[in-house]
Amino acid sequence: MSHHPEAAPDRNLSLIFLFAATLFTSASLMFVLQPLFGKILLPLLGGSPAVWNTCMVFYQSILFLGYLYAHYLSTRHSQQRQILVHAALILISFLALPLALPENTVPPTDSNPTFWLLWTLFLAIGLPFFVVSTTAPLIQKWFAHVGHHTSHDPYYLYAASNTGSLIALLSYPFLLEPNIGLASQKSYWSVGYLLLCLLIAGCAYVLWKNCRGEFIRPGRMNSPLHDATPVTNENNLSLATKLHWLALAFVPSSLLLGMTNFISTDIASVPLLWIIPLTLYLLSFVIVFSKWNDKIHPLMVRLQPIFLLPFIAYAFINPADLPYWAYLILHLIAFFFAVMVCHGELAKLRPHTRHLTTFYLIMSFAGMLGGMFNTFVAPFVFNAVYEYPIMIIAALLLRPGRMSHPLPQIIAPALLVIAGIILHATIDDLLQYFDIIVISLIGLTLLTYLFRTRPVGYALMTGAIIFLALGVHSLSSHTLYQERTFFGVLAVREAMLTDEQGQPESYHELFHGTTKHGAQRLAANLSKIPLTYYSRPGPMGQLFKEYDNNDQAWNIGVVGLGAGALACYAKDQQHWTLYEIDPLVVEIASNPAYFSYLSQCAPNAAMRVGDARLSLEKEPDQHFDLLVMDAFSSDSVPTHLLTKEALELYFKKLKPGGILAFHMTNRHLALKKVLSINAEALHLASLIQEFKPQQDIPLVVATDWVVMAKQSETLEPLRLSQLGKWQKMPLYFDMKPWTDDFTNIVSIWK
Repeated sequence: MSHHPEAAPDRNLSLIFLFAATLFTSASLMFVLQPLFGKILLPLLGGSPAVWNTCMVFYQSILFLGYLYAHYLSTRHSQQRQILVHAALILISFLALPLALPENTVPPTDSNPTFWLLWTLFLAIGLPFFVVSTTAPLIQKWFAHVGHHTSHDPYYLYAASNTGSLIALLSYPFLLEPNIGLASQKSYWSVGYLLLCLLIAGCAYVLWKNCRGEFIRPGRMNSPLHDATPVTNENNLSLATKLHWLALAFVPSSLLLGMTNFISTDIASVPLLWIIPLTLYLLSFVIVFSKWNDKIHPLMVRLQPIFLLPFIAYAFINPADLPYWAYLILHLIAFFFAVMVCHGELAKLRPHTRHLTTFYLIMSFAGMLGGMFNTFVAPFVFNAVYEYPIMIIAALLLRPGRMSHPLPQIIAPALLVIAGIILHATIDDLLQYFDIIVISLIGLTLLTYLFRTRPVGYALMTGAIIFLALGVHSLSSHTLYQERTFFGVLAVREAMLTDEQGQPESYHELFHGTTKHGAQRLAANLSKIPLTYYSRPGPMGQLFKEYDNNDQAWNIGVVGLGAGALACYAKDQQHWTLYEIDPLVVEIASNPAYFSYLSQCAPNAAMRVGDARLSLEKEPDQHFDLLVMDAFSSDSVPTHLLTKEALELYFKKLKPGGILAFHMTNRHLALKKVLSINAEALHLASLIQEFKPQQDIPLVVATDWVVMAKQSETLEPLRLSQLGKWQKMPLYFDMKPWTDDFTNIVSIWK
């Protein structure tokens, strides 16, 4: 290739700043738009996972199409043509501004809303999101042609893109959401989009100016620096290279979602915990595509087996052995090293700039596949979050190294056979050899370190130990039934208590992840007694006892089924309607082999499956005497059920003297603040009881309840009853009322 001596390389830092600022702004807008539009849709479609799955498929698909567009445009057209086509696309996208839902948009009530949702997403944000999606590969490709002295390797600019994603990720829940309502967020996003378009125009101007009116075909470079040796020397990429890129991007993408599900399901139900793994994921991109990756990547490869030793030995045996934060640290370290090694390999194998858009296209496709696997395949294939340990093992397979030694390939299947035997053993058999099994696992963990330079053997040994530990943990937890839906992992477990006579007694518990949703004693004379949060000594028992003479023919609605314990307060003339979003919860609570509350106490109760707010909107006005809201004890609090508009809906469905009761027990969130402020804003009477058992009664636990009514006289009998310590709600002045336009989870952290 001939050189052009007159084309001296440009060392101006302003060029780097311009292109980096464009990528930073684009990524920030993308990561803000997704939660923003999710909140806009929440009151319309509720909290059904089908809604969020559809949104994620839309986002991932548009991102992939944006990368495909950038690849086609930059490889088929001259730089001038690219600028003209992209300018036309940006001008067309202005039709979607300012950001808003289409006017008079209403989801269908008599059919599946999936296609309505996709069409609404396309009309509202499709074009701007598409433009934002094209920016990362297209702008880097343009930078490769502007004659800067770093144009031969523009991949470091990807760090600016991921820094923007990272800052936007942390800014939304901690800065934007607590201080700016949705209406203002939409306006500010539109302004940010206009700024992005100006930055893109600036990049286009630099590229056009550098072309000097000359027709430059894609692939031709007008700087001698573009003839520098590329990171990958192939002129034509092999299929093996592309598949390697695909695997190195797919595994971390799937691992991110699997890790997020696992820590919220098996470790701790803490709000916003998902931010930590996503932050580490984005941080890994920032690091590996920086100038320091050549030194950092070998260090990560060497350190990974060392830090994995405690993870392999302890992380899957029993989460009760260590504090949850210790387990969390173990898993986060293992996750970080896995994505750093995979992404480090990806960055090390990045191609010459002629293949830049192909490289990013494959990365986006792999990310889409990872999301679809975890969203649509794993919940149907696995009854727990097994895709997480599987992807840890897959990440170890992708480590750089030599061919495997045959020894671990012999040991690993033997360990899996042992795991199968354990899974089919009895708990007594297990307990006899429990110490031996645990010591053996730790010893085998140390053995894995010897095979750290042989990826296949290392991965096989690690996988066998992890699944052996999972088998031990599953059996020791006395799990009777476990199944997984889009809402998470539900498990029915058998546990033991000491009864009133000091004798051991078994009972059943219902868990959603790490959150207990109910329990029932099995003896015939005890099986109708409501337990845990709904006990007779507790606030719900007090309420039903105080209104015992008035509630003979009440219409009662309960949002959140759990094990069905509340149904045992039902009377013959009452009409109960139970609302539950997860069909599997209904199936479990209706199965007498697990829980018999419903079959014994309220066999004729009406059941409504779906989002509670949407279901209640279909009920007649002034229909209920008592409405119980019990959907707030886990980490995923449905905020749309706590807004001012939601409370107005509930009281619209209650009779004038009706009572609204909220179960507020939550380990991490002070939800009473939200209710107090909204009750004050709507001029509602309210009482709270933070109940703590005065004596040691089996399965009677501390629990917090709030009751509301339009008139204080409705609640006065309860306040004066002496049955419990009902008090007026405290007043708070440190945050605004929650509305469909404004919510703020951070402000109510305990």
